[in-house]
This record gives sequence, C-alpha cells and structure tokens, in this order.
Amino acid sequence: MNLTIKNRFTAELPADADTSNTTRQVANACFSYVLPTIPSNPKLIHASIETAAMIGLTEEDIRSETFTAVFSGKKILDGTTPYAMCYAGHQFGNWAGQLGDGRAINLTEIEYKNQSYTLQLKGAGKTPYSRNADGLAVLRSSIREHLCSEAMHHLGIPTTRSLSLMLTGDSVLRDILYNGNPAYEKGAVVCRVAPSFIRFGSFEIFAARNDLKNLQLLADFTIKYYYPEIISEGKDKYLDFFKTVAGNTRKMIIGWQRVGFVHGVMNTDNMSIHGITIDYGPYGWLEDYNPHWTPNTTDLQHKRYRYVNQPEIALWNLYQLANALYPLIEETSGLEEILNAYAIQFERDYSEMMRGKIGIALHNPEDTALVTGLVENLQLSETDMTLFFRNLSTITKTDTPEGALVKVQDAFYKPEEIKDRISDTWIFWFTQYIHRINKEMASDNQRKASMDAVNPKYVLRNYMAQLAIEAADKEDYSLLEEIHDVLKKPYDNQPGYEKWFAKRPDWAREKVGSSMLSCSS
Repeated sequence: MNLTIKNRFTAELPADADTSNTTRQVANACFSYVLPTIPSNPKLIHASIETAAMIGLTEEDIRSETFTAVFSGKKILDGTTPYAMCYAGHQFGNWAGQLGDGRAINLTEIEYKNQSYTLQLKGAGKTPYSRNADGLAVLRSSIREHLCSEAMHHLGIPTTRSLSLMLTGDSVLRDILYNGNPAYEKGAVVCRVAPSFIRFGSFEIFAARNDLKNLQLLADFTIKYYYPEIISEGKDKYLDFFKTVAGNTRKMIIGWQRVGFVHGVMNTDNMSIHGITIDYGPYGWLEDYNPHWTPNTTDLQHKRYRYVNQPEIALWNLYQLANALYPLIEETSGLEEILNAYAIQFERDYSEMMRGKIGIALHNPEDTALVTGLVENLQLSETDMTLFFRNLSTITKTDTPEGALVKVQDAFYKPEEIKDRISDTWIFWFTQYIHRINKEMASDNQRKASMDAVNPKYVLRNYMAQLAIEAADKEDYSLLEEIHDVLKKPYDNQPGYEKWFAKRPDWAREKVGSSMLSCSS
C-alpha cells in the first residue's frame, strides 16, 4: 500500500502543547496529537473500490492485512502523526464553546494526481475533545455513514467519501433512544475521506477566544491550499474566501432540497468550509413530502433542522462564520453584501432547480405559481416525494389531467384519500401542467430524460439502511453490498432492483432506525 504523505495541516498550524489524551480545554491550537484506540480484532466488512481508486489504492491493497490494520486504527502509517481537530460551534442555535473531534481522528493527509485528501477514522476512540464520551462508534451508525457518503456522491451532491467500514471486535455501550436503557452493540470504524475536515467552527473558536493570530493563520492556510484561485490581498482576500464558501454552501443545500435529503444536525461544527456534506448522524430522506419533518429525535420539539428550514439555517450558519471572520476584515458592509446575495441567489437557484424537476426549461412568469401549487398539493395527502417526481416524467403532452393523475398514483400512501376536493385540486394542477409542457420545445422523451437526470429513482431510505444494519448484525453483509451497489446509479433504471423503488413499508413508520433517529452512535 503506497500513499504519498503530505502532512501540511500539522506541519504549518499550531499543535496542542499538551500531548496527554485527557479531556480538557485546548488553547492556542488547531489540533491535538492523539493515537487511535487499538481494536482487539479488526475486520473489514466493506470498502468502496471507487473511493480507494480516488486516493490511489487498488483492490489488491484493500484485500491486504495492512489496509485492515491502518484503517481500523491498529497500525500507524510511517511518517504520520494522527491528530484530532479543535473547533467550537453553535448547536441548535446556542453557543456550545469548544467541541472538537470527540470521536474522529485524522490519520494523515495524502496527495494523489495533484489532489489532496485527509483520511479520518470515525469511531477510533477517545480524544481530548471527547468530553464525557468514549470516542467510539457502533456498527449501526457506521453503516449509515458509509452508505450515505457514497449515496450522496452518486446523487451529485458534494460530500465526504467513505473508504472503508470495519468491525473493531469490541463492544460499545449505547443508549440508542436516550431513555435510560443502554445496551452493548458491535463497535465499528469508518474511514472518511475529504479535502479537509475544517469547519465553520474551526474559525469560531479562535474568534470567540480573541485569538486573532491563529484565526489568521488558519484562514491563510485554508485559502492557500483549498482556494488557491483567490489571489486578492488584505481584507479582500478574506471577503473572497467567505464569498466562495457561501456559494459552495448554497449549491450544496440546493442539492439537498432537490433530492429530499434532511441532514438533521446542521450545527456550525457540522458545516464544512468546502461546501460538502459532513457528519452523517440522524439524517433521512423525505418519505412523504412533509416539509416540516426532521429525522432527529433531539430536534423533535422545535424542529429547527426540518427540511424546509435547511436553506435558512445554512444562511444563519454563514452569519456565524461571517462573525468569526470579521476580525480579519473589520467592516461589515462586504460581509453583509455577500449574505444578502446568498438569499437572493438561493431563490433563483431554487426556482431553476424546481423547474428542472418538473421538466420546464423555458422560464415563464406562470412557473412560480405552478411550483407553489405543486408543493401545496404534495401535502394534501401523504405523498412519496421520490416516487412522485420520478413518475411525473412519464406524463406526456397528450395526456388528459385525469390520465396524468393515474400515472402518479403509486406515490400516494393512502390512494383512497385522492377523491373529491383533493382529486379536483390535483386535476386542476395537471391541467395547468400539461398546458405548460405543451409550450416547451423538447419532446416528451427529451423532457423525460432531463427530468430523470435530476429526480433519482433510488435514495437511501432509512428503512433500507435499517435492513442492512439488522442483517450485518447477524454477520450477513450481502444486503449492505446490494444497497451500496444500487445507490451507485440512483438515476438509472436497474432491473432486478425495483423493490427499492417503492414507498416506505408500514412497519417502518414507527420502527427505531427507520423513522426517527437519535445522535447516539
């Protein structure tokens, strides 16, 4: 196994002077050196061949004992010094102070084909930032992270990648529902891959402590290696950096909204400065189109991170990053201009995204009302978002409104409700829709192809992940492999896998792991 080691983060940024692995406040440092907890009997249960190839590893490498040892935390690569990052954050809108990598340990940075990657183990043990936790992870949450990272990538949404999923051979005590009933589960480790794991909170901690020297060091480092296209100087450099981060974040959120993904924990420490999706905890996809749904039990009361709120929360988080960068700029006008532009551009991007989902290429004034009407209709009766938009592409210019409604009926969870007022409302909308697509230049087949390219047929529904988890807990990894393969081609028709293009089964409505999830991992 041959990796080109490039330890820029630890070489150029300040380290914690205390090398003990004790829970504490860490000052004047971007990271702390820490070794992974050595697993008793590591075993590779799945790896992404694509992610391995991305960083220069072969299938032969994956099969090697060295791969299992390194990416389980049992062996440290020569020339590397693993570390946990120091950062702060706002959690559920409240300042939480120092947080940091409580259960993640960065193994090293590497370079392959002029691209840089950070390799990080999640669930590798205690760090100075673990607070009262053990820093470990269980098979349940690790499978969810492993599957979702790759699913999001193939959906075309910027994300961390997942290289490998390992069992550690050790048991981990977890209270899955935080209800006072802890139980032992199988321990596991995921190797995550990203350009870096620098977060909004990485800047917030230095600003909060008035450590302007390290704030500037981190900002300059980030721009130098991850935004080299920024060539401005002085305050303009940091404004350009913030503008680029805001733009990348906006594009990521548009992707989430397009496929119905709900992150569940959009705290500022879970926001990447690369505009990529990180930290897959209690996430989920909209099953029925309920804009107010959140998958997170912790967020159940206030639903701060519900689907419809994600664009606004991203903007709120960007405000916190702006506040953190303010000491480097010392004026608000430029930052405010970028934040105001985010909101305006998001509305434009959202409108374009929704027109793409319904197959409207030409922009007409009536499109806004058409989209608004659709969003309202989807909430009249429980309607599967993924099935509805995928089936919408089968409607032709010559269909009747009544015929169009029949073509999407599989998306309704309670088809018996589609009558009287609800049926009339849908038929009215389809009358408008068919009239609208007849104004389009594209043929029915062309429109269907463009719609199918943005409306996935297969997404990682929570019940799918739960089935894979339950099978894996019995040492059957075939379902994990099957779902992983299906999600590599989410926009394609895949013969033999039609069972995954279906509404959530009734048993999954209330089942733990298939509906609501906690942050427990």
